[in-house]
Amino acid sequence: MRAVVQRVARAAVRVGGQLEGEIAGGLLAFVGVANEDGPRDVEYIAARIRDLRIFPDADGRMNRSVVETGGGVLLVSQFTLNADCRKGRRPSFDDAAPPHLARALYEDVVRAVRAAGLQVATGVFQADMQVELINDGPVTILLDSRKTF
Repeated sequence: MRAVVQRVARAAVRVGGQLEGEIAGGLLAFVGVANEDGPRDVEYIAARIRDLRIFPDADGRMNRSVVETGGGVLLVSQFTLNADCRKGRRPSFDDAAPPHLARALYEDVVRAVRAAGLQVATGVFQADMQVELINDGPVTILLDSRKTF
């Protein structure tokens, strides 16, 4: 499972012009589910999103988590995070999980992050979404439960 996590001043997701999810400050996380992912991958990604210390403390150092700041989390499914671009010019999505598996594990991530008491907004699974954000910092972190990078 992979995630791209961005510290944001605000973020929103729309589908067909309709607002589906929105947060003021906190984290925007794009989550991609791979074929071999399971409960351990869910817990790894959810824990990292929840516990990453990428918000400034009183001294301006990145030392606080989204839980400690009371921020929100916008979780957006994104199968293209599992693209393999090593050959040719067209990405291969062979490693992306099929929709029934991806949806179940993505929803498990949503539940696990919510269980920390965070305000969690989401996009719409398999929809064509427009995501708006103001990256704060900018701070962007790449996560991979298989630790391939």
